Amino acid sequence: MSACHRLLRLLASRRAFSTTTSTTRSWLTFQPCPRLSSTPRHLSVQPTSPRSLIAYHTTSKLLTSTTTAPSPSPPPQVYTPPTTGLLSHLPPSWIPYAELIRLDKPAGTYYLFFPCLFSTLLAAPLSSSPPSTVLTYSLLFLSGAVIMRGAGCTINDLWDRNLDPHVTRTALRPIARKAITPFNALLFTGAQLLTGLAILLQFPTSCFYYATPSLLLVTLYPLAKRVTYYPQFVLGLTFSWGAILGFPALGIDLLSNGAAMTAAGLLYASNVAWTVLYDMIYAHQDIKDDAKAGIKSIALKHDKETKQVLTGLAAVQIALLAGAGVATGAGPAFFIGGCGGAAVTLGVMIKRVNLKSVKDCWWWFVNGCWITGGAISLGLGADYLIRYHSEDEKTVEKEEQ
Repeated sequence: MSACHRLLRLLASRRAFSTTTSTTRSWLTFQPCPRLSSTPRHLSVQPTSPRSLIAYHTTSKLLTSTTTAPSPSPPPQVYTPPTTGLLSHLPPSWIPYAELIRLDKPAGTYYLFFPCLFSTLLAAPLSSSPPSTVLTYSLLFLSGAVIMRGAGCTINDLWDRNLDPHVTRTALRPIARKAITPFNALLFTGAQLLTGLAILLQFPTSCFYYATPSLLLVTLYPLAKRVTYYPQFVLGLTFSWGAILGFPALGIDLLSNGAAMTAAGLLYASNVAWTVLYDMIYAHQDIKDDAKAGIKSIALKHDKETKQVLTGLAAVQIALLAGAGVATGAGPAFFIGGCGGAAVTLGVMIKRVNLKSVKDCWWWFVNGCWITGGAISLGLGADYLIRYHSEDEKTVEKEEQ
């Protein structure tokens, strides 16, 4: 019984196929060309039924609609060479490299330098270093910050060369606009790292071993923006590394000096909190473009409660900074000037910054560096000078006796 059913189905399918074939053939008819002789014949497609006419005209309309020109895309940003400031005085071939290291935007260099300065001033009373030594190493740290910040920017732009064109603020960076090839940028990075090494070798040998691990963090930070909403924490670990280096620079062995190790650890953690704080404000400049480009940041994650997060970070920063002062036996000048000054300046910034304004975020990012960093430095510097002169007076008294 089943075999009969199968045979009937096979015959029915063959009949349907032959019907379809004959119907399809009816669409194509050969007719002589009316203006020429009947000898040559041309292939012409003619609808032979009302249904065919409907299909023919419908298809023609669809083809016409799909070939309509798309709406023009918005024009790309146009780069104009700088006409004012430092970069305008450089040769044209140098300008892309100066822009790559953000030579015209030194705020990042200062943020990298301040932790170095903090640790140097905090370690100075422990090592009884004279002001000339403190000043010499502070200037070396400043020159190193200029070079290494430039290297970090170059590495960051190499990582982000496919993301930067989609963000308004970064679309005209040299690698993004193809003013510098990735290969040339890589060579430039190598030259900067060699220059940084030359500066590092001016410090005591132990500084080389303490500083080298930071290169791994410099390389990993741009990657963090792709995998976590907290890349600012990785940036904090990177930019705060100088909070450790001031101690070995002045000859203090962290491994054998418990107070110095504790102070360095607390100061480092304090600077990490500060970095996350100011970079969270910085990240609000790109919050819309970052969301479209798939770039993650703490500003995106905590957009609605940003000021609460900033307040918590400020409290952590000041508490850790005070702990570092306690570990080194700091005096009132540090706690009032450094910790108190940081509390006031951070409080004013958090209250006044308009996170919805790109210009306002940029203003506080740039000036907050000097306002808060300057207050902490003044407190540390005042405490160092007071303690240094008091020790000097005690030494003179002992010699007179």
